[in-house]
Amino acid sequence: MNLTELKGRWGEFAATIILRLKGYRIIAKRYKTKCGEIDIIAYKQDTIVFIEVKARKTIEKCFIAINYHQMQRLQRASMIFLKNHPNYSTKFTRYDVILIANWHLPQHIENVTA
Repeated sequence: MNLTELKGRWGEFAATIILRLKGYRIIAKRYKTKCGEIDIIAYKQDTIVFIEVKARKTIEKCFIAINYHQMQRLQRASMIFLKNHPNYSTKFTRYDVILIANWHLPQHIENVTA
């Protein structure tokens, strides 16, 4: 495992802790589909949340790493998840991003649209 992958996994681990502290239940981590991977899928108060985690040196680099195509990929992958898990298909859905940067508190941005 290279350093970049290790940092990404650390970011996902930190994000799951943050989400649990906020009352989310983690459904899946690193959920793979033919459209791509969903970093974290969580559930809270009748809403299923698909979360992209970005771990970079700076907050600015985290923001730069989030783009239209990546959010479109996340949305397509979420549709596959919902098709494969019909018990969640009647819930509200939301797309969030969690930014993890050196020497900064993690930022949880809710309801990010493509």
